[in-house]
Formats: sequence, structure tokens, C-alpha cells
Amino acid sequence: MSPVRSCSRTACRQPAVFTLTYVYADSTAVLGPLATYVEPHCYDLCAEHAERLTAPRGWEVVRLPAEAGQPSADDLEALANAVREAAKPAPAQHAEPVGQGVEVGRRGHLRVLRSAQPEREQ
Repeated sequence: MSPVRSCSRTACRQPAVFTLTYVYADSTAVLGPLATYVEPHCYDLCAEHAERLTAPRGWEVVRLPAEAGQPSADDLEALANAVREAAKPAPAQHAEPVGQGVEVGRRGHLRVLRSAQPEREQ
């Protein structure tokens, strides 16, 4: 399977650059930038077929700008910085150590633990 998506029109082998979606409730055909993923009820179109697109009588065609879906270099840099910031480990807080408890009571299989006092260096 080719990584480049082809136009959905029969016998057209041109690469797809637009995606066509129908909004039946509004009687609208929406032609926008190529969708990231293939959707079952959308049609990928080449530039030629997108330009010649007509809708059924009584329907409206909405053409979204092709550049709207392309992130700018600034957008990509901001996203990368946000991911880096989110990946940084959180500053250590005074959390009680896990598994460092003293048993002070028991009922069946349940135990009551009290946190052990951390040893202080002198």
C-alpha cells in the first residue's frame, strides 16, 4: 500500500490534497485540507477534482483554505517545548516514603501501619 493517498475518483491516480465531507443535516459539502486519517464517509480528492467539485441542487459547498491544517514552524516549536516541559520530573516534595511503615495493629489479613520516622543525619 502506498503511503501517499490517491484521489477517490474512479481511474484518477493523482495524489489527494483535499478531503470532502458531507453534512447531510445541513445540506452542506465541506471541502478542506487533506485529513490526517482516512475516514469511511469522507472522500480524498486531487486538486483538479476539488476545483471542479459541485454539490447537489439545494446544497451549499464550503471550501476551507488549504493552509488552515498546516502548522507553522512556531506552532511546532511551541508544541515541542510544551512536551519537553511536561516530561520534566516533578520537583521532589516531602512525601512519606512508600513501604517504610511500622506495624501498630492487625485484624485478620489487614494491618495498621504508622509511618516510620526518617532517621536524621547528625
